[in-house]
This record gives sequence, C-alpha cells and structure tokens, in this order.
Amino acid sequence: MKKVLKILIKCIGILFVLSTVTFAILYAIYNKPLPQGKSGIAADSFARKMLKALNYEAYKDTRYVEWSFKEGKHRYKWDKQLGVARVEWDDYRVVLNLANPAKSSVFENDIQVTENSRTELIKTAVSNFNNDSFWLVAPFKVFDSGTERSLVTLEDGSDGLLITYTSGGTTPGDSYLWKLGKNRIPESFQMWVEIIPIGGLEATWGDWQVMESGVFLPICHKLGPMDFKMEDVKAYN
Repeated sequence: MKKVLKILIKCIGILFVLSTVTFAILYAIYNKPLPQGKSGIAADSFARKMLKALNYEAYKDTRYVEWSFKEGKHRYKWDKQLGVARVEWDDYRVVLNLANPAKSSVFENDIQVTENSRTELIKTAVSNFNNDSFWLVAPFKVFDSGTERSLVTLEDGSDGLLITYTSGGTTPGDSYLWKLGKNRIPESFQMWVEIIPIGGLEATWGDWQVMESGVFLPICHKLGPMDFKMEDVKAYN
C-alpha cells in the first residue's frame, strides 16, 4: 500500500511539473501586455461609428432580449424597459431585479425559495447574467458609466478601440480591445481580464444577424480551439 501511495504521489508531482511548464510556455507565447491608447474625442467618435453600424438606436428601443448560452444550459429573457431578467439554469429560475438584486424572486422546481440559499442563488444569477449577456451585447456597453475609451494602433496599422471597465459588472478593471471590419462591425476583441491569467487572448464575434427590432446581434464566438454559440437569440418589442 505504501509503495502504491509513493507511486501516486510521484505521478501527481510529475503532472504538476508538466502542467506548470506547459502553462509557462503558453504564457510566454501568447501573453501580451495591455496596450496604451489615446483617449478623447477621436476614440469616442470611433466608438459611435461602431454603435451606428450595429443600429444602437434600435437597441435602445428594444424592450425584450432572449437567448440561451452554454448549449442551452443558461436561459434568459431580459425586459430592458423594466430592468428585470428571467435567469434559468438547472432546476432554478430567478426573476432578477437588475437595479436591486436583493428584491429578486427565486424558484427551485417552480417552488419559491425563501431560505438562506436564496442569497447564493441570486449571486449566481447575477454572475451568469453579467457574463452571458456580455457575450451578446458588449459592444453596446462602451459608453456605460465607469468605462474608459481609447484608440490603439493595431499591428496592421488600423485603429482598434480599447475599452476598460473601471467599475460595475462582476470584474471591474477588465479591458477589451475591439477590432472592427470595414463596415465598422466588430470582428473580434482581445481580452485582459481577471479570470484569464494570459493577457491578450482573442475571441471572435461573428454571424451578426438583424433581429426583429432592427438591432444587430452576434450568434457565434471562437476562443482558441473553442467554438460557442448564442442560441435562440431574439430582440423585439
């Protein structure tokens, strides 16, 4: 038994060393420093051109946004006018008050939850909504309170839009460098975010579609070898 335990400990040690070395190699290859840009009128103008291409006026007038994420495991219906979102996962449903989450209603198997677990379930709903809605509507948040905008010169000489969230959301301090196509519609962004230790990883924004309300919303994303889709996407009044 002791011999088997020693072998297991040795194997775990080898795996730890290999994973550490692998991460160090990936970090050296892919990690990039946060670029420095220039804020001001030009950056704000660039951001407004992106919003115009995506029909931001239609987005502002859109009342309902629906979608699912993570292969349908997370499901949402967001009433933008009332500031309420129905957030569903597993056996849970939270009618989330976005302005005051403590006032949210929580259900498990359609039975209202009033015990201590309610607080943690609301926290999960807030985290899920912040993350999953970001992958759908992030371009429309570039003028949110607590954002900083700056123009960055990309490697090909074109302009990119660097957005830093100094407050709000789940992880304030995150930065995103948007890269736009010739039509001013986003094609990808690079991320410098708290939850990913490697800075500058790039995710695509693709298959933009015109919704019933007239706003453009994305369907597909690719991050490294991973492809993931926004499903059942709707925006209407």
